[in-house]
Amino acid sequence: MIFHSPKLNHSPLRPKEHKTYSTRPANQKLNLPKRNRHGAIQSHVSALFHSLLKPAKKTLNIPNQFSTIEYPYVVYLLFINQYYIMSTITLKGNEIHTSSELPTVGSQAPDFNLVKSDLSGVSLAEFAGSKLILNIFPSVDTGTCAASVRKFNQEASKLDNTKVLCVSRDLPFALGRFCGAEGIENVTTASDFVDGSFGQNYGLDIIDGPLRGLHSRCIIVLDEKGTVLYTEQVAETVDEPNYDAAMAALA
Repeated sequence: MIFHSPKLNHSPLRPKEHKTYSTRPANQKLNLPKRNRHGAIQSHVSALFHSLLKPAKKTLNIPNQFSTIEYPYVVYLLFINQYYIMSTITLKGNEIHTSSELPTVGSQAPDFNLVKSDLSGVSLAEFAGSKLILNIFPSVDTGTCAASVRKFNQEASKLDNTKVLCVSRDLPFALGRFCGAEGIENVTTASDFVDGSFGQNYGLDIIDGPLRGLHSRCIIVLDEKGTVLYTEQVAETVDEPNYDAAMAALA
């Protein structure tokens, strides 16, 4: 069942008049007392939301008894449906979610356009012919993120035909300042601050919690043709990624 949001000239939270949107005849309305209608729907949507966290679940199935509902509830369901494919991670033990799932191993990595610390642009095409490690994190101004940049900077010089690109939504100036202070020379830093399209296309935006709008901590390894060799969505945001597994994927 697919709901199409109608065009309204008033707030969806305060309908100008009572309207019912349904794929069934208009005379078949929700068979619940009006005072209980919101609670029943909200409870069912909550159950749907948690069941849809399973990666294999790709469709939103709404039982027939909820196929006739007032407009605000349609909006509620559509909002849940927007994020029905996501990953669950934690921040200091508290559950948060990302916008989707990382690209699958064997797939072609999406192209990107990011901004380096010198304000020049950088795209995936510039790494053609070299293996690429994407070290993605919320902000270089946190201890774990900074540690990952230092670690990959140490390892990069030992890697054959491999480059490392560190990506966050920090401003390019902040990334440049950090690299200058830390003597980071073997990796490239790039910012997704312009439109956040990197995070959206790679399915790694944090969509709730204190870090909402930033990137989650991930590692993605690509081969010389941009094919995904390895991915890691770090389960606990304050933890460092599995460096050894990422390096092993390059072999």
